[in-house]
Order: sequence, then structure tokens, then C-alpha cells
Amino acid sequence: MASTVQFDLVSPERRLASYPATEVQIPGAMGDLTAMEGHAATITSLRPGLLKVVSAEGMKAYVVTGGFAEISATGVSVLAEQAVPLDEMTGAQLDALVADACEAAAVNPNKDVADQAVADLYAMRAQAGI
Repeated sequence: MASTVQFDLVSPERRLASYPATEVQIPGAMGDLTAMEGHAATITSLRPGLLKVVSAEGMKAYVVTGGFAEISATGVSVLAEQAVPLDEMTGAQLDALVADACEAAAVNPNKDVADQAVADLYAMRAQAGI
């Protein structure tokens, strides 16, 4: 049996997930990373993308728009700005996320960061096939 970590995903609206996982693939702001049992303690900010969780039931993906992940040797806790299970995400919802990001980019004084968030959403949409 594979070693597991406790995975918890929370958004401001609700707790989306809480279960044992063998690995959690995180779209980190400084690059993607995979957390597994025994991972060094880390806190990272998230960029828009797909958070993928592998468990005994298979792989489950969540669309996240940002937030933070706290990783320890025994658990991964993700506090997402917005998170939706990929299998519940519609094209219209994704269009709304992109529109919100574009509006935010238009008024953000840090144009590079804002433009990257929009680019990340488009890349995630292509990856998700929505």
C-alpha cells in the first residue's frame, strides 16, 4: 500500500475535499510541485491552474485561481481563492474566471503579474480541455 498524506482543500465558500492522497500536484507560483509523504515543510502561493490529487480512488482535479498551499511530511492543506472540481467546471464558469482576471489585469499596477495570471488561466483551460 502506498504511503499517504492528508489532503484538505478549502475555498472561502466551502470545504471541497478532505481525504488521504498518495500525491498532490500543485500549480505553485514559482513552478509546479508534487507533494508526497515525507515532503519538507513548505508554504507556497498558487497560480491559476489545475490542482491534481492522486488517491486510492484515482486522480481528481480541481481548478484553482490562486491561494496558498501548506505542505508538511504528513499533509497538504490548500486554501484557494476560488476552487471548483474540474468535473463540475463549465465553459461559462471558466469564461467568467478569465473575464475577472482580464478586468483585474486592466487595473493592476503590476502588469506582468496580472498578464501572467490571465495567461495561466488560458493555459489551464487548454490543459483541461474546456
